[in-house]
Amino acid sequence: MNSKSSNNSPIYLDYHATTPIDPRVADLMLYYMTTAFGNASSTDHIYGDEAANAVSQARNQVAKLVGASAREVIFTSGATESINLAIQGTIIKHLDNPNKPRIAFSPLEHKAVLDTCQEIAKKGSADLISLQVDSKGRLDLEYLEQVCQQGLSLLCVMAANNEIGNIYPVKEIGEIAQKHNIPFLCDASQAAGKIPIDFEQWGITYLAISGHKFYAPKGIGALIVRKGHHLEPIIFGGGHQKGLRSGTLNVPGIVGLGEACRLRQLEMEKDEPAIAILRDKLQNLLQEKISNLVVNGDVTSRLAGNLHLAIPTIPNSAIIARIRDRLAISTGSACSSGVAAPSHVLRAINLPDELIEGSLRIGLGKFTTNQEIDISATIISDAACKINLLMNS
Repeated sequence: MNSKSSNNSPIYLDYHATTPIDPRVADLMLYYMTTAFGNASSTDHIYGDEAANAVSQARNQVAKLVGASAREVIFTSGATESINLAIQGTIIKHLDNPNKPRIAFSPLEHKAVLDTCQEIAKKGSADLISLQVDSKGRLDLEYLEQVCQQGLSLLCVMAANNEIGNIYPVKEIGEIAQKHNIPFLCDASQAAGKIPIDFEQWGITYLAISGHKFYAPKGIGALIVRKGHHLEPIIFGGGHQKGLRSGTLNVPGIVGLGEACRLRQLEMEKDEPAIAILRDKLQNLLQEKISNLVVNGDVTSRLAGNLHLAIPTIPNSAIIARIRDRLAISTGSACSSGVAAPSHVLRAINLPDELIEGSLRIGLGKFTTNQEIDISATIISDAACKINLLMNS
C-alpha cells in the first residue's frame, strides 16, 4: 500500500493527524462487522461468546505493546476520552477534600489535556501549574522535580509531541512522580507503536492511546489504569468495564486496535528506522533547495516520521494553497476542529512570529515511499520559490 493511490490523489504526509488503516487490520475488522457481529456483553449464545473472546484477545494485545497487564486496559473512543476520564476521574474523587487539587502539565500538551484542565480550573475545582520547556521544547526536569516536591494531585506529560515530534523522557518523569507519590498521566497517542513504552516499569499511572495514530481505525482507543489506582467514571449506563466506562463495546474497533498493536509490536523495530531515513532525506533535500529553512523542535530526540519546519519569509497558508491538490501536509495540529490559530506549542517554546507563520508539519509513515519523498521535496521547494518571486516582484 502506498500513501499515494493510483488515481493520482495527493501524496499523504500528514501521519500525525491520522494514519491510513492497515489493510490487514481492516480485513479482520470486517469479519467482526458482518459475521461475528455479536455484543460482547451477551452471555447467552455463541455470538456474544465470540465477541467477548475477541475483546479479551485485543486487551492482551494492547497490554503487550505498552508493557501493561490486560486487566489494566479500559477501551474508550480514543485518546481524548481517555484523557478526560483520567483527569476528570481524578478531580471528582477530590471534590470533598478541603485542599484544592493541583494539576501540573507541560504547556506543549495536546488540547485534550489543556482544555480539560482549563475547564476544571474555571469551575474552581483545581489549581493549575504549567511546567517549563526550552526553545527546543525540551522539558525542564529540575523544575518538574521542584513542582512535584510541593505535592500534586496529577501530573500530565505526553510521551511525544504531536507537532514538533519531541520524544520525552517518560521513564525519568515517572521516577520523579513515583518518588513523590504523584499519579502520572502520559498521553502516548503519538508514541504508541512508534517507540518502546513500558507502562509497568516506567511508573506511569494512566496511559492514553489512540488507534488511528498507528494504522487502526478512528474512534477507538484505550486508557491503561495502573492496578490499585481508582478513578471516578464520567460515563454511566450499564457498568461495563468494571464500571469505569459504561457503553456497548465497539467490538470491530477493539479488534482493529488489538491487531494494530500486534502488528506494531512485530514491525515497529524495522519500520521506524526506515521511516527516519526517508524523513532525513526529505529534510536534506529541502535544506538544499530552501536556504533559510529552519527545523523546529529537538532534532536529537524526535519521532522517526516527524519533520516540523519553517520558511521564515513565506506564510504557511501560501504554501498550503499552492500544494494542497498534490501534497497533504499541515500547518499544525489537527486537534482544533479546523480553527486557524497560532500553535500553542510554538508559542510555548517562544518561536519568533515569522517562524510560527511559516511553520509546516510533515508526518511520514510506514506507507510512505522513496519516490514520494523526491516528489514532495520538489513540490514544496518549487512552491516556496514561486511565492518568493511573487512577493519580491
